[in-house]
Amino acid sequence: MLDKNYDPRTLEKTWYRTWEDQGYFAPTAGAPSVGPGAGASGYCIMIPPPNVTGSLHMGHAFQDTIMDALIRYHRMQGKSTLWQAGTDHAGIATQMVVERLLEAEGKTRHDLGRDAFTHRVWAWKAESGGTITRQLRRLGASLDWEHERFTLDEGLSGAVREVFVRLFEEGLIYRGKRLVNWDPVLHTAVSDLEVLSEEENGHLWDLRYPLTNGQGHMVVSTTRPETMLGDCAVAVNPQDERYRHLIGEFVQLPLTSRRIPIIADVHADPELGTGCVKITPAHDFNDHEVWLRHRDETAIAEQPHGGLINIFTPDASIRANLPEEGELIPTAYIGLDRYVARQRILTDLTDLDLLAQTQEHRLQQPRGDRSGAVIEPYLTDQWYVKIKPLADPAIAAVEDGRIRFVPDNWKNTYFEWMRNIQDWCISRQIWWGHRIPAWYDREGNVYVGRSEQEVRERHGLAPDFPLEQDPDVLDTWFSSALWPFSTLGWPEQTPRLEAFYPTSVLVTGFDIIFFWVARMIMLGLKFMGDVPFDEVYIHGLVRDTHGEKMSKSKGNVLDPIDLIDGIELESLVEKRTQGMMQPHLAEKIADLTRRDYPQGIPGFGADALRFTFAALASTGRDIKFDLGRIEGYRNFCNKLWNAARYVLMNTQGEDCGLTGSGTGDDIRLSAADGWIRSRLQGTITAVNDALRGYRFDHAAQAIYDFTWNAFCDWYLELSKPVLTDAQAAPAAKRGTRRTLVQTLETLLRLAHPLIPFITEAIWQQVKPLAGIKGDTIMLAPFPSADPDLMDPDAESELGWVMQFVLGVRRIRGEMDIAPGRPLPILLQNASDQDLARLAANRKYLDALARTQSIQALSPTAQVPESAIALVGEMKILIPMAGLIDQQAELKRLAKAIGRLEADLERTQKKLANPNFIDKAPPAVVQKERDKVAEQQTALAKLQEQAEKIRALALFGSG
Repeated sequence: MLDKNYDPRTLEKTWYRTWEDQGYFAPTAGAPSVGPGAGASGYCIMIPPPNVTGSLHMGHAFQDTIMDALIRYHRMQGKSTLWQAGTDHAGIATQMVVERLLEAEGKTRHDLGRDAFTHRVWAWKAESGGTITRQLRRLGASLDWEHERFTLDEGLSGAVREVFVRLFEEGLIYRGKRLVNWDPVLHTAVSDLEVLSEEENGHLWDLRYPLTNGQGHMVVSTTRPETMLGDCAVAVNPQDERYRHLIGEFVQLPLTSRRIPIIADVHADPELGTGCVKITPAHDFNDHEVWLRHRDETAIAEQPHGGLINIFTPDASIRANLPEEGELIPTAYIGLDRYVARQRILTDLTDLDLLAQTQEHRLQQPRGDRSGAVIEPYLTDQWYVKIKPLADPAIAAVEDGRIRFVPDNWKNTYFEWMRNIQDWCISRQIWWGHRIPAWYDREGNVYVGRSEQEVRERHGLAPDFPLEQDPDVLDTWFSSALWPFSTLGWPEQTPRLEAFYPTSVLVTGFDIIFFWVARMIMLGLKFMGDVPFDEVYIHGLVRDTHGEKMSKSKGNVLDPIDLIDGIELESLVEKRTQGMMQPHLAEKIADLTRRDYPQGIPGFGADALRFTFAALASTGRDIKFDLGRIEGYRNFCNKLWNAARYVLMNTQGEDCGLTGSGTGDDIRLSAADGWIRSRLQGTITAVNDALRGYRFDHAAQAIYDFTWNAFCDWYLELSKPVLTDAQAAPAAKRGTRRTLVQTLETLLRLAHPLIPFITEAIWQQVKPLAGIKGDTIMLAPFPSADPDLMDPDAESELGWVMQFVLGVRRIRGEMDIAPGRPLPILLQNASDQDLARLAANRKYLDALARTQSIQALSPTAQVPESAIALVGEMKILIPMAGLIDQQAELKRLAKAIGRLEADLERTQKKLANPNFIDKAPPAVVQKERDKVAEQQTALAKLQEQAEKIRALALFGSG
């Protein structure tokens, strides 16, 4: 028997250990053998590998709930189902974690050296790198942990080297000097995804550049005056009449001995600022494109370095001049940090009367997501993938339908990026990661191979010939781009690779379509000759209840594990403010936390969280997460638990008719039995359609509606008159018991992909009663609808019963009649069908509507003073004589209306106060607005009730 109280924490942890220990997550568990590809008999999803440094956040939990629901659904359909587990080595993030640990010891990675530092990182990974995989287990994720992969494990490292070498040998990987996003704290190039641009306060400076012809000056605007030291030109729009006569002239670059040309380029916007733009090609991506268009012009080509002048060191200080450069960079600024140099330059320009104006300015500031440092466009030597030859086949794969985006509109985003794609910078200047398999001799010649030994053998280099391996490592996205096939054993042709490539679907957020999705498609086609997945399901972001993006600085971040297991208020406050450098911000977040969660966060359980995510997962849209929703779905789980207890109490040890034929004397099914069986088939169809179409919200809604409304609120109540009636035929009781257990057992299998723990716990108790064999619900068949069980007549008849009961209950509520008081019922305009249904279902009506008597009136009968409800054309009349004291009830309602009107007036006055609206937090203001709406609704109901009683009084007096 189930425990009296539903305790998700205990049962969830127990059942997950059982599932994993028994090997139920393996692809072959309970499934037939499969042939090539995850086709009709196989199904595969690759987990987007979370960072080994990470912990489960709401985005992970949402995404992993979706994937696990799909995996469990297809596993129950008998497919050999693989959800490939694994984590990403997260080069920059992991190196930063270990470097902070060293810093606490007073050391740096350079004190240890590369090999010792890498060994230290591996040790950290072994000890502390499994947090997120433990949390995934707590969520209920049924990953194939036995074959978990890591992007730096031996097999994946071999695959990375293989891909690099092959691409290099085909001329698709090269080394070149280009502009990259540079983190001056981490001293490495970073990808666009690792750059966060947010609007910040800054300044806009107008600088005067004197014309060398002595005819005045040009004014350029800049937010980074220090970069003027690297200017190669000033650009004006060729259509700008103000400056057309100056095209081809020169200006004297302030503070330097260089003169630079005035060029014509559409990059200069006549409507923006003065219309003059300084061109600094080594420190601005747009300026670099201008330089590419004009670099062969004599006035630019003859400048030092052809006008491509890098002024920074790797830590964003002003660099020294090279011996051959002379005084290219003024000595006064050499060695200064970029911001110190900025102030010195502004002071010097002011002294020379070349600073025309300073304005406050809001600007998009790019910062490294790990270091927080302002990112610099920086000119360095890096390794690149020549991307165009790989992009064309990847575009075609989506165009011809081999890969389908869900929702479909995301393919347009994919096409836009792929058709304007740039070569991919794949090198990073850190120590933790896949070291680039390239070696250099003393002359700078490069040799690429899978190992140093292979390089020496291929090129005939003696063992003592000096070679030095490239110090850079590969971008983390390079190894993760191989994830769909490297995790399955490539370059070896393993059985797993044959069985599960191409995979079935990729589940991911829209923010990494470019960085991961597109690159997996390109490299999958290149090295496997086929797409890596058939479909790409793009989900939205998880936002807070007001639609705001979750961030620590806003204090609106929710930890899914806290939602599952609960957390006390003070622990929550400490967790949210930990590590905040600004005390006033930490204090603000603490206050917000205490206000929003005065009791902390209760543990709702993993099933409630999963069901919440599913219910909110409308296709492709961001979701607003509200604690009220998860609390509601925790109540839903509790409702299911209590319903199961009712079923078990009424069926365990009883004859449930498992051996009966379903007809005759063995089993007799009531109209209610036929109705619930028919309703269940419609729900099964709806859930199957929803899951196949990635409409998890529709699946959740169908399961919720059937469970709460049809099964719990109606069918369990309809079963009681049969089971408790001593006069009821044994065949009828057997029919109801069998319907109870079979409906519940089917419902558990239907809901299992979304709420796996509670369904497993209950199913284990129900399966023997339903004559089911099997060790786990995970491997039980997913329900499919049986057309023979559809019963429109039973649904119509029970619909009539429900309308009847609801009509009586509505009158009770409106007239404030006690729920247990039996009522005399009169029927007017009852048809023959109404009377037949009345006779057949009288036991249900007496029990659920609490009737004292039911009498059909003749057309000429005198109608007493009554409250009225309609069931089709038939009127339900409840005579009011003796049921309520109309005058006393009107007095009671008048008092309640007066109190509510006074409360409403107070709330409206508060909202009319400008000081309250301006100073109160938005959430508090919204709460008051919600209160007004609730009070207005309640007031309208009371006024309506009073009007009905007055109408009855008039009816009686007439």
